[in-house]
Amino acid sequence: MYGGFASVYDLFMDDIPYDAWFGYVKEFLHKNGIFSGVVVELACGTGEMAKRLCGAGYDVIGVDLSEEMLAEARDKCGADVLFLHQDIRGLDLYGSASAMVCVCDGMNYICEEEGLRQVFGRAYTFLDEHGILIFDMKTEYFYREVLGDCTLADNREGASYIWENVYHKDEKLNEYLLTVYELVDDKRDLFVRTDEIHRQKAYDVEAVCGCLKEKGFEMVEVYEALTDKKPGPLSERVYFIARK
Repeated sequence: MYGGFASVYDLFMDDIPYDAWFGYVKEFLHKNGIFSGVVVELACGTGEMAKRLCGAGYDVIGVDLSEEMLAEARDKCGADVLFLHQDIRGLDLYGSASAMVCVCDGMNYICEEEGLRQVFGRAYTFLDEHGILIFDMKTEYFYREVLGDCTLADNREGASYIWENVYHKDEKLNEYLLTVYELVDDKRDLFVRTDEIHRQKAYDVEAVCGCLKEKGFEMVEVYEALTDKKPGPLSERVYFIARK
């Protein structure tokens, strides 16, 4: 995943509200007394959130499974952020962190509860005492009613994509078939095609909270994205805040 798509990810995802997400995350960091120190971004992608966290004065470590996405992140952030090529289910750091963050539905890519428990367990191990884990998740409502079995497409200067979605209700599993065309030779009008399959899982809030508490997190708060409200049946994205 995120091989051929990595180089055009920021081009097509320019509508992602990173500034709003960052402001929301920073509020939770400050509410928990975290104004400095090490913050780890899990599934950091091209480094947009890592860049903002670094700009706010945190010592940032970005972790991602895609080498191609990490290459984009390193170009963007330079030496200001330490980037690690790891599967977050096997997170392995050199020391502890004040907080860990995962946005843009990175946790939905973990498609089994056992995988979630592995991520939460590793996060708990490397968090400072009273450290917090903040992450978002898309909801079952979003996959079933908003995204559904639709096809998305976009055409930009030098690149285009076709994004086909299939939602399996019984498994609460969404599959994306992503086809990307990227211009590599302007003179010959030559494009390279890349095909990727992505899978994301919808989880019940109660199941996620149960996995967190099973791994030792004592305080777990859940909110509808960018609000202070509890999630409702029409919530499309929710945030979890868990404290060690």
